[in-house]
This record gives sequence, structure tokens and C-alpha cells, in this order.
Amino acid sequence: MQIVFHEKYYTSNYSMDPAAAPGRLDGIMAIIKTHKEDYDIIVPKPASEKDILRAHTDRHLKAIKGDSLLFEMASLAAGGAILAAEKAYNGAPTFAVIRPPGHHASADSCWGFCFFNNISISLLKLHSENKIKSAFVLDFDLHTGDGNINILTNRSDDFRVKILNPRDESSSSNYINEVETYMQNLKDIDIFVASAGFDQGINDWGRLLHADDYTKLGSLMKEYSEKLCKGRRYALFEGGYYHPDLGPHIHAFCQGLK
Repeated sequence: MQIVFHEKYYTSNYSMDPAAAPGRLDGIMAIIKTHKEDYDIIVPKPASEKDILRAHTDRHLKAIKGDSLLFEMASLAAGGAILAAEKAYNGAPTFAVIRPPGHHASADSCWGFCFFNNISISLLKLHSENKIKSAFVLDFDLHTGDGNINILTNRSDDFRVKILNPRDESSSSNYINEVETYMQNLKDIDIFVASAGFDQGINDWGRLLHADDYTKLGSLMKEYSEKLCKGRRYALFEGGYYHPDLGPHIHAFCQGLK
């Protein structure tokens, strides 16, 4: 499967937050490079301002541009999301190891280590090209992706997006069952995308999911995208802060997704 990555994502001084921490991506890319038979690394370009403005206001864009390094990183993350979406639309399951994350970025504001909404920018790019009219977003980050919801739901155009932030945290099996039950009731979906946060990991903030659970989430993405939209599926890296588990958990997820 395809892995979107740029060496500049290793940059850690664009912000002072856990998502920008030094070393956060090292273990991820080490395990991906170890499994060369499974992954093909592809390099993105920054998103254009036109791409960003489909999801954000001009005021918000200018605010981020006020910090040149932050703008460089955020637009490169958004560009990575677009590349992942394009590859997925053309039939290649794709995971984007990008940062900064994006699911807490709304049209005119942002918080939670996010600056541009990578999910929205990538989906709205496909929609602008008349490739998709609907999408399903599985946001399995520990924290609800309010930016995804704010930008992608209750829209005035013809783009329809279903979003699930699983909330049954009573057990890992119940969490997985919630996801599968929701997917069983989906219809008329053109592409699947995950806001893939790994802070629900058993050693991370959520203390809930193991590697096998992430494999199952990836497998569900594969199974139901194949039923509904010719297997078009991709995922974008969001949260996850226990560095030793990030590589194994992302690899586990990708083994299900591929």
C-alpha cells in the first residue's frame, strides 16, 4: 500500500505541543521502512491556497501564514492529505504519515495541535473535481474531531458526509462493534477516510485499544469500502503520543487497511 511521507514532517520546531514533539515520527517510519515489501513511500507537495480556501476562510489562512514555518508545515500536511485522497480515489489504499494533524481545525479557527483541516481539504478537492459527492469519515482519535464536523456536515452544497466518532469506551470489543454496526448501515458512499488518531492506544491517553484492535479497524475500512465504493479508502495521521506504540499500531492498522 501507499505511504505518504515527506522528510520535512520530521521538523519539530514549528510548534510547542505533543504533536510536534521530536522523535514522534521516527518509530513510525522505522517500522514502515523495515516492511519494504508492504509499503511504497510517496512524497507530497504543499496544498495550494485555493485548496486550503475550500475548507477555510481567508482570515484563517492569513493568520496561519503569519508564521512562515507553521504555514509551510500545515500546507505540506494538507498536500499530503490531498495526495492520499487522490491515490485512494484511483484504487490504492493509502496512509498519510503527516503532521501537523487537522481534525480540530474549523473554517475560521483551530485548536488541539491542528491548523488546517486535512480531512476536509482532501475531500473537498475531490468534490471540486466532480469525483465524489459523498464520503464517510471514521474518526477514531480519542478526541472528537469538531473541525471535521463543523466543515463537512450541514453543508449548503451537494456534498454529503457521514462522520463517526466512536464513543463506546466500555471495552475494546464494544468500541469495535460500534464501528462495525455503523458501517453496516451506510449506503451511497463514494470514499472512506479515517482521521487516524492512535491516542486510544492501551498505553496512550485513552488506554483502550491494542494492536489487534487497530488491525480490525483497518479491516472494517477495507471490507465496507469494497462493498460500497470500489475499495476507495485512505487514512490521515492525527493524534497519538506514546511514541513506542505509534509504529506498531500504525503498522497494525495498515495491515488491515491494505
